[in-house]
This record gives sequence, C-alpha cells and structure tokens, in this order.
Amino acid sequence: MESRVQYTIERHGKGYNCAQSVACTYCDLLGYDEAQVFCMTEGFGAGMGGMEATCGALSGAITLAGLKNSNGDLNTPNTKGKTYQLSKEIVKQFEEKCGSLVCKEIKGIGTGQPKHSCSDCIKDAAAIVENVLFGE
Repeated sequence: MESRVQYTIERHGKGYNCAQSVACTYCDLLGYDEAQVFCMTEGFGAGMGGMEATCGALSGAITLAGLKNSNGDLNTPNTKGKTYQLSKEIVKQFEEKCGSLVCKEIKGIGTGQPKHSCSDCIKDAAAIVENVLFGE
C-alpha cells in the first residue's frame, strides 16, 4: 500500500477534524463509505469536543481498528480481544510519539508548552495506522 499520510493533512486542511482526517483516509480500504465514517467520527474531534479528552487523531485510528477487525456479528461478538490488542498497540505507539493521549495536554492548554501540533498528531496517527493495521 502506498502511504496515505499526506492525504490526512489534505483532509484536515479542508476542514475535517483530526479523527475524520485519519479515519476517512483509510476507510475505503476496509470497505466503508467515507461520508458515513465522516459522520461517525465527527464528535471525536478537538479532544472529543473540547480538548479535554482523548486526541481526535488517536480516536480516528482506534475507529479504524474496529472497522478492520470486528466481525460485525451482533449475535456472536467475539472479535473484541483482537481489536483491543490492535488498539492497545496504536495507543502505545501514539503516546510514545506525541507525549500524551489527551488533547489538552498535547496542545499545552494550561501549561503553555505544547508537546505536538495537530498536524503532527494526525501524521503520527496515520503512520501508526499504516504500520499496525496495514503492515506498512
């Protein structure tokens, strides 16, 4: 697979939030419609709506883990363990690169010392997705 990291930044430049930028860039590889994924991830931007919680870029990456791995079987939902393993690896790598999982901390709200820019978080989340979910 050719890297799509740059496409995440292009989407962000068009007004997609951080979660949408990551999730929408790769959803077609998993058979999902971009408009639906766009709607699905809208509330995860800006640290889940206000910079106080989990980074949107990370939320978009975790969304992709579920879209990739879940069997979607409502009667026998038995794929959670593997999805959790993928998600745990994404979280671990993201925290190592960005210095936190929390938007407020990454942006330096309250401290005045940002750890990472939104663009860098998006690019890092995308690179992690390519590595962990698509083996690139």
